Amino acid sequence: MGILNVTPDSFYDGGRYRNMSAILKQVETMLNEGATFIDIGAYSSKPNANHVSEAEELQRIIPIVEYLVKNFPEVILSVDTFRSQVAKQCVLAGASMINDISAGHLDKAMLKTVAELSVPYIMMHMRGTPQTMQQLTSYDDLIKDILIYFSERIAVARNLGIIDLIIDPGFGFAKTLEQNYELLDKLELLQMAGLPLLAGVSRKSMIYKILENSSAEALNGTTVLNTIALQKGASILRVHDVMEAVECIQLTQQLKA
Repeated sequence: MGILNVTPDSFYDGGRYRNMSAILKQVETMLNEGATFIDIGAYSSKPNANHVSEAEELQRIIPIVEYLVKNFPEVILSVDTFRSQVAKQCVLAGASMINDISAGHLDKAMLKTVAELSVPYIMMHMRGTPQTMQQLTSYDDLIKDILIYFSERIAVARNLGIIDLIIDPGFGFAKTLEQNYELLDKLELLQMAGLPLLAGVSRKSMIYKILENSSAEALNGTTVLNTIALQKGASILRVHDVMEAVECIQLTQQLKA
């Protein structure tokens, strides 16, 4: 899953893709490098990110969805949003699936809307909002608490008729540095949910804080953690650097052959 952030303040590539020419070139590159999905986000979810109104999020993202569907008719577009109306308008414009950092908690209409749209849904583990999540990192048992969270969310989604579900444990969301590595170390336990598992560690602070560098220098670290995630059961890698992630997949698949 190749990441396309169309926000000015994303932690790694904020502001880089702010005109249609740059967006088109980046998506073409990611598809040529082997991306299965393109995940478009117009609301930065980094810690303490600025709040963006629903109207502005729609204004940012709808033209891009329409433009990409026109230029790449076969593309599978995932929309990174926690708002049901943004999800609905993007699917009507040609998007294929919804990626929700809040698993329906930040918009009570989200799960019902996804069910009505009959599209795949990625639900992520998070507490609070991007503005408050880093103050909500106290757990009785991290993995157990995450599994309970997903069990409840999956049940609600299934009862509403959502068929295609993917879970994302939310690296960096309401988790300390140590908790992120505990989560990665025990990632295989989340396979108990019986659903495809998405891992999103690309260039995050859990890498560059350990290596004492920056997100711009975190590609090698990302590759290491992506490889570990694949070995522990991840089905989808959400990444900024598609070619390197595809190589991780190709090589780890040889171990399973």
